[in-house]
Order: sequence, then C-alpha cells, then structure tokens
Amino acid sequence: MARKKKTITVQGGEITLLPQKGIDDYISLTDIMKKFDDEFSIYSWLRNKNTVEFLGVWEQLHNPNFKPNEFVTFKNQAGSNNFNLTPKKWITATNAIGITVKSGRYGGGTFAHRDIAINFCYWLSPTFQLYLIKEFQRLKEIEAEAQKATLEWHIKRTLAKVNYRIHTDAVQQHLLPPRLNAKQRGIVYASEADLLNMALFGMTAKMWRSQNPDKKGNIRDHATGEQLLVLSNLENLNAEFIKVGLDQEERLERLNEIAIYQMGVLVAPPPLNQLPNSDTK
Repeated sequence: MARKKKTITVQGGEITLLPQKGIDDYISLTDIMKKFDDEFSIYSWLRNKNTVEFLGVWEQLHNPNFKPNEFVTFKNQAGSNNFNLTPKKWITATNAIGITVKSGRYGGGTFAHRDIAINFCYWLSPTFQLYLIKEFQRLKEIEAEAQKATLEWHIKRTLAKVNYRIHTDAVQQHLLPPRLNAKQRGIVYASEADLLNMALFGMTAKMWRSQNPDKKGNIRDHATGEQLLVLSNLENLNAEFIKVGLDQEERLERLNEIAIYQMGVLVAPPPLNQLPNSDTK
C-alpha cells in the first residue's frame, strides 16, 4: 500500500513530505525550489564540494550498501568548472538512499531525508531553514500525540479483550448446560456480550450495526478509551455476578448503574483546585 504524502507550510509555501518505511519522512526539494522560484538550484547545490562531502558522510553513516569509491571520485571532481551532478546520477553511481526521485505529474519530484533537506535549505536561506525545522518539528509533535492516543486506545481495547476471555469462561462454567451444542452456546455468549453492550452503550451489537451500516468493525471497535476502560471493569464484575448466581435482569441493572457512575467519573472535568496552573488562595 502506497504511503500517504503529507505537507507542511513554510513561509507561505507548501512542502510535501514523503513517509518512508522505517526511517524519517523525506522532504520535497522540488517544492523548496518552487518556493525560491529557481528550478536549477539543486544542481548548483550538488556541484558544491561541501555538499558532496556532506552527502557522502551521511550515506556512510546510514547506508551499508553505499559505494564509497564512486563517492571519492565525485568528491575529487566537485568544485571544478566542468563538474556536474544530478540526483539521479548520484543515486545510480553510489547507491545512495538519502535522496530519491519520484516520477509522476502530481506528487513527483526530488525528495531528501530530513538531514539533507535541511542542509539544502541552509544553502538556499538560513532563515528559511529555521522556519522549515520549526514546522517539521511541530508536525512531529502532533503525530507523536496522535500515536500516543492511538496506543492508549489499543491498550484499553486489548485489556477489554483479555477480560472478555475471563467473562466468557465464567459464562461457560456457570451458565452453559453441558449438553448445549455449539450453536446454542453461541447464542448464550452473544446474549451475555449484548448484556454488557446494553449496560454500557444502551444498545445491542445488532442495533448498532443497523444504525451504522457504513462503519467497519463492531460497536466496541468504535468505543472511546473511557468506554473501553469501563467495559473492562464490567466484564470482570459480570463474571463475579454470574458466579454468585445473580440472574441476567439483575446483573443488567447493576452493571448499567455501575457504567453510568464510572463514565460520569471518567468524563467529568477535574475540580478547579486540580487544574494545571490553577491559582490557590
């Protein structure tokens, strides 16, 4: 599956980022050149001896398949009047990975690893370089927060699934007559699962699917982190209620009351004296 491109806006210019598997995003040098209205600046940058040395050292640090002999040849030639170097020539000759060229009318162009793109920006304009670094870091902070939220959601979803196993074991041991066939057992399991759904979400899985025909997954896949945490608690409690012999109607009533209380605690705003930076007198 193709990785989705992202963009950042630097001093009014849109710069495309190309996500790369296992490494940092690559930044479009082509878009940077458009910002400066100079489509040939990359070639002037590549002719510079310092640039060639920088690219060679970067590859030696990050690319085990880099060809150092070809790099030495370019470094010795760099700076002379007849020396010319293009991204494709550099990549082909040295097996470089720090710069890549993508074809296509839309989204194509020359991309470089963050380190290399920043070097290119400094060569063009130190001021622009600083703005690009700031916007790139801001994007990474946003992505880190999103990743953290996703991870927390998955942890809570996993916890709910683990506790669901405890819950189904209790159903099997205390509610299932031994002579039930597999289909009958499935009906009981579904009934107990929907008991939890009703207690927390106010609807069964079937009701949720009928109301959300375009959504993938099930009702629990679209739950909030708070709901998943409460669901985990309800599964444990229901298992205990089953063990002590409470009937389904009484369990539903108790679990619903517990769900209402716990969700109220989780989603309620903190007291004023617990808010960050609050003043206390």
